[in-house]
Parts: sequence; structure tokens; C-alpha cells
Amino acid sequence: MNHLYPIFLKVHELNVLLIGGGFVATEKLEFLLKSSPEAQVTVVSKYFRPEFLELAEGKETVSLIEDAYHEKYLGGKHIVIAATDDKAVNRQIRNEAKERFLLVNVADTPELCDFYLGGIVTKGNLKIAISTNGKSPTTAKRLRQLLEEVLPEEIDDLLENLNAYRATLKGDFEYKVKAMNEITEGLVRKETQDIRL
Repeated sequence: MNHLYPIFLKVHELNVLLIGGGFVATEKLEFLLKSSPEAQVTVVSKYFRPEFLELAEGKETVSLIEDAYHEKYLGGKHIVIAATDDKAVNRQIRNEAKERFLLVNVADTPELCDFYLGGIVTKGNLKIAISTNGKSPTTAKRLRQLLEEVLPEEIDDLLENLNAYRATLKGDFEYKVKAMNEITEGLVRKETQDIRL
């Protein structure tokens, strides 16, 4: 059973520390920047792959520090991602981050993670997160690809229109919820094959 609680973080307002500059760290940075292009990320590594440097190039919110990991780099951070190729260093990062009550993700080590970087589908203002509870990242990736294909690009127009309608509603919270439920119930009717936006 999946006991994870999904939340959407404003990582452009938080300080993320990514340790590592190899293939896995490149994937983690790519994931962060795809989902939140203005993510505030400090990266510490003794070495950066050319692909990593290319990804970080020109990103004002990404700072690179060429150095081995030291606990001092945890200062002022909210989220830590350990993505080195050294399991002992990753465990050290995790332990030192936990002492500071920081949220930690240790790449490819679910039992040491406070959170996972799951599959994400983004269509304008719509964002859907997919988790397999760390069991199969590949399945999350395939589900993401499926949803990206089947969700129409116009879904964002629908969201904008519904938001504008919601702003016109008068009455208490309960009334507004009821009105929004009525207008959106067609989105889940089985007989609805084509949503007109």
C-alpha cells in the first residue's frame, strides 16, 4: 500500500541542495528544472559530467560548487538530494540532513528517502504527480507518457474558464463547491467521450 502524501512544493521559493554531478544527478536536476524552471538549486560535486554542465548552463537559479560534500553545505537548505556514486557518502548526507530536520532524497535508495521524485505530467496549470512508492520508476515514466498523450493541450483553457466562472460565484464556501461540482461532473461521466473546451 502506498502511504505517501503528495504535495506540490514551490521549489522556486525553497533552497535545494543536490550533491553529485554524474548521470543520476543530471537526471535529478533535469527533473527539477522541467517541473519548476526557476528552482533554486545549489549543486556540490567534485566532478560534473559535460551533460550536467550543459543542462545547468545559463540557469541563474542553479549554482555549481566544485568540491567534495561537507556538512557546511546543508546550511540554509530546505531539501537535500544525495546523488553521488558513493553509498557511504549518500548515507552520511542523509544522516547529517536528518539531524537538521531537512527533507532528503537518496537516489536509488528508497528506504533512506523522505520523498521520491515521481513522474509528473504538466499541461499548463494542470500538474499530475505519479508515484509507484519507489517500486517501479519505469512504470511511473510510462504512465506519465500515456497521460501526456491523452490529455488535450486545451485542458488549460478549461481550467482558466472554470477559474473565471468560480470568481463570479456568490455565496458561502459550501455553495461554491456545489456549483463547481455541478459544472465539472461531465468530466467524469463514462458516456463523455469528447470534452468540449
